[in-house]
Amino acid sequence: MIKGINRWLRRDDGVTAIEFSLVALPMFLMIFGVIELAMFFASGTVLEGASTEAGRRIRTGQVAGVAEGLTDPQAIEDAERQAFEDLLCDNVGIMMDCSLIQYEVIHMNADTFADASNYEPEYDENGDLVPHPFSVGGACDVIMIRAAYKWNFLTPFISTMLTASSGVDYVSHLSTVIIRTEPYDTSSSSCP
Repeated sequence: MIKGINRWLRRDDGVTAIEFSLVALPMFLMIFGVIELAMFFASGTVLEGASTEAGRRIRTGQVAGVAEGLTDPQAIEDAERQAFEDLLCDNVGIMMDCSLIQYEVIHMNADTFADASNYEPEYDENGDLVPHPFSVGGACDVIMIRAAYKWNFLTPFISTMLTASSGVDYVSHLSTVIIRTEPYDTSSSSCP
């Protein structure tokens, strides 16, 4: 009987399976985490590109042009906002849920790029962007376009490693584009 127990203790038939079971969970968590981090950084690039493209349409007056013929200020703002949002959503594709993108389009009052420091992003207690009033301005105006997106991580501990806050399960992307619109209005020939 002791001989049978010794023989059983010396067998190594299932060693590989046991070793793999000990290593599998950390390995798969690491692989999934690397994939999720790659998607996180790619989504930031996509958001930046979408903001730039939507900003280009504001710069050339295409967004302001959708409100031609409208006289009600609220209807004008709604038409411009919808046109901007459609441009933004068309460019993020399947990478992000467009309904979760928070944005603001600000006509900077001083019409200089140096004034941008006076428009720091504001967030509420949930970490959501508090937008300024929406305004695409007119010809030769300086416009700030800001888009924010909260990326929720599925892999444990990644958001904690990327943020200083514990208990936060998301990391925010923030894209800021500042442009001077072109003299698309025929009454002005050039911008200052």
